[in-house]
Amino acid sequence: MKICKVRNHGYTKFRNLLLIIGIGIFLSCQPESNESPPPNIVVILADDMGYSDLGCTGAEINTPNLDNLADNGLLFTHMYNTSRCCPSRASLLTGLYQHRAGIGAMVQNLGMPAYQGYLDENSVTIAEVLQQKGYRTIMAGKWHVGDERQHWPDRRGFDQFYGIPKGGGLYFYPSDFLDRPIYKNGERVFPDSTTFYSTDNFTDESIGIVEEAVKQQQPFFLYLAYIAPHYPLQAWPEDIKKYEGKYDAGYDAIRRQRFEKQKELGLVPPDLKISPADYPDWSLVENKEEEVRKMQVYAAQVDRMDQNIGKLVRALEAMEALDNTIIMFLSDNGACAQEENWAPGAKIGTNESFVSYGKNWANVSNTPFRQYKAQEHEGGIATPLIVHWPRGLKNTGKYINEPVHINDIMPTCLELADAEYPDRFQDRIIKPLDGKSFASFFRQDPDNLHDELYWEHLGNKAVRKGEWKLVKLKNQPWELYNLENDPLELKNMVRQKIDLKDSLANEWQQWANYAGVEPWPIEKNSN
Repeated sequence: MKICKVRNHGYTKFRNLLLIIGIGIFLSCQPESNESPPPNIVVILADDMGYSDLGCTGAEINTPNLDNLADNGLLFTHMYNTSRCCPSRASLLTGLYQHRAGIGAMVQNLGMPAYQGYLDENSVTIAEVLQQKGYRTIMAGKWHVGDERQHWPDRRGFDQFYGIPKGGGLYFYPSDFLDRPIYKNGERVFPDSTTFYSTDNFTDESIGIVEEAVKQQQPFFLYLAYIAPHYPLQAWPEDIKKYEGKYDAGYDAIRRQRFEKQKELGLVPPDLKISPADYPDWSLVENKEEEVRKMQVYAAQVDRMDQNIGKLVRALEAMEALDNTIIMFLSDNGACAQEENWAPGAKIGTNESFVSYGKNWANVSNTPFRQYKAQEHEGGIATPLIVHWPRGLKNTGKYINEPVHINDIMPTCLELADAEYPDRFQDRIIKPLDGKSFASFFRQDPDNLHDELYWEHLGNKAVRKGEWKLVKLKNQPWELYNLENDPLELKNMVRQKIDLKDSLANEWQQWANYAGVEPWPIEKNSN
């Protein structure tokens, strides 16, 4: 502390003058006391949610809470992910491309560092860094970046964890189909099966822990990873009932309705033509009632997630913590085209059923884009990102069209918390970041973040450089698109731009060498 003294000469006639001068000097020497407290940070991750599944991105699904966060915050229209759950989580938590974080495929250990199936020891998580800055670090929901006990959240910087270390698949408890034990701070818990629904419980547990941090005047980092709306399609009956009759018109009617709303919202150009449908004519669908039911339940899952996000926001407001809390919401990948039905004949929406909504509805969810989860076309990797921060955002209600990547979340969180990314952590040498902070967009002085972005998952590949994107499906030739003129990837320019294709393919290969990408399929290394 800086200390200032004023000498007293004992002259009475100057006493008042010296008193005034002394007070002025004393006050001028005091340390600053009006510094803003560090912001709280909440990252909410949806699972398998399509680009158009929110009201603010085109949906007929009721999502007033997320829509309100977007209206009073920022909507990034192109937050890129890694196209699959485990890799996206690895990139989000570490700021690295997923292969460099140890999860190039899924959580199976394939015997090499880029495919070990858990977070690399030479990476550091957001929680590990913020924990050192005095943050209470909280994780609730689906972990899925290391199944074994030594790789759980509490071993990677989280003070408190409630949820499922393994993958998702759990809404009602217990699951009739999957072994999905629930843990709270390392101890297995057995919730009440009559009241448990994972989306609700993840939220309630988060709020309870956040309340403790706020009472102790401790900043917090909350990573809330919902299972919703990943299959199985299971939801509360009252939520399903909201969507009776909503989907009777079929795939094409809903997809076109969403596309027109996206035009009205300004998300796509008004003269853009919708991409070709990837579903049959509704008149030819034999099991219409079942198909309608699937989308009803899917919508109910998204609806319930939105309700819970609203519950969290209201709780933060009641704690007087909302104003200085940064909320980020995104999905780990695009909609899932997988066709699953593990219990034919069971009533869809209940715990006795385990079904997905399939490719046809996934094509609707991904409006306006093509392709799906696990693929590197825009339908697999593009998600909206909502950012809300009453105290910190200066330009709310705007779209940010600049591409950002899920590995940018880590450096963004660190910048907002005034934390430094370490070269070493707990005697471990830490890999340099791949991501870059997008916090400059909050201040109306945005930086150009990425010259190039790269993708690979199970043999699907892509690179984006400026307006050009080179992309390929596994075992298929490269395709080249100008996203400025052709955002839906419909006009393959590879024959007209052979030199550009070769150049971008070469850059992709250089990145693959750097990241540790192996040709797919990978032969498991037993050494």
